Amino acid sequence: MSLNRIIQTAMVWSIASFYGSVMLVTMTLSAIRRGPRAFFGYKSRPDRPKCLDDPDLGTHGYVRLKTSGLRFHYVAAGEPQKPLMLCLHGFPECWYSWRHQLKEFRNSYRVVAPDLRGYGETESPQPSGYHGWPNFSMAHLTNDVRELIEALGYSSCTLVAHDWGGAVAWDFTINNPDLVDKLIVMNIPHPAMFQKYLSTHFSQFRKSWYMFFFQLPWLPEILCRSFDFELITDAFQGKEMGCRRSGAITDEDLEALKYTFTRPGTSITGGINYYRAAFKTFPPRSYKGTKVQCPTLLIWGDQDGALEVGLTEGTDRFVPDFTLKLVPGASHWVQQDQPQVVNGHMREWLKE
Repeated sequence: MSLNRIIQTAMVWSIASFYGSVMLVTMTLSAIRRGPRAFFGYKSRPDRPKCLDDPDLGTHGYVRLKTSGLRFHYVAAGEPQKPLMLCLHGFPECWYSWRHQLKEFRNSYRVVAPDLRGYGETESPQPSGYHGWPNFSMAHLTNDVRELIEALGYSSCTLVAHDWGGAVAWDFTINNPDLVDKLIVMNIPHPAMFQKYLSTHFSQFRKSWYMFFFQLPWLPEILCRSFDFELITDAFQGKEMGCRRSGAITDEDLEALKYTFTRPGTSITGGINYYRAAFKTFPPRSYKGTKVQCPTLLIWGDQDGALEVGLTEGTDRFVPDFTLKLVPGASHWVQQDQPQVVNGHMREWLKE
């Protein structure tokens, strides 16, 4: 192990341990105040929420990928002969995050929204749990996208992505320019911009505390499951991170998201392992000098509680054919918070 890697690892673990100590105290006080049973308990959800099987959103399907052998679940809308629009979700979400886009673009595209590896009805690689993080490296995630396009019967796609799906989409497009005709990314910066901005803006570093906290074993899972996945409720309906538009995320929508992490054979660990693999895979990939060759649209809700708008600045240095659309008053969950505005930007840009 190189000296640089030792230093980086020590720094990450020091910061992770600090936030772990803070969260351990916070969680202990919450358990005392609200009761251990409430803290450690979450509802059994044997019944599948009806919204997940809404026929207006499309049909459910499965494909098994060659390299990993994992069976991927997806929902598809639109005729198979139409061009492919592949939609990649973020954390803590699933294919259902693209419900508005599945309905909006089905007449022009074959819109496919998969559950990414470790999410929902898509299988999680073994070994599971904390020690399974190597199976969630960027190389594995981008290979999934490559094989998904092939398994769906296409040679390229319009790639649409948000949050962690967006991180995968940026990397995939940079390294597979022949497989992406157009790229639409939402509330996730180009990786080169994120690396630089995080190291020069303490305000963003502070907002990214959870990325370091997620490096720890077990404790992040306990926090996420506490109070019946209250973290998901706060993320989508809370004051800091939640959707700004009233009714954007209904109680049924929340149940659908929580169901994906509580159904038999699933857990929150898969999603958390994305963060673990990103930090533990040293050295980080260098994006200096790399370009995105295809036309790219970046849509950004300017009220994002986790990622600052400043992360968008300078993206055109890496993306020659670049368009930025800010959505005023929209949260991090921009395609669910303001679906009409987002779909309008997408439609107009795709026509161009």
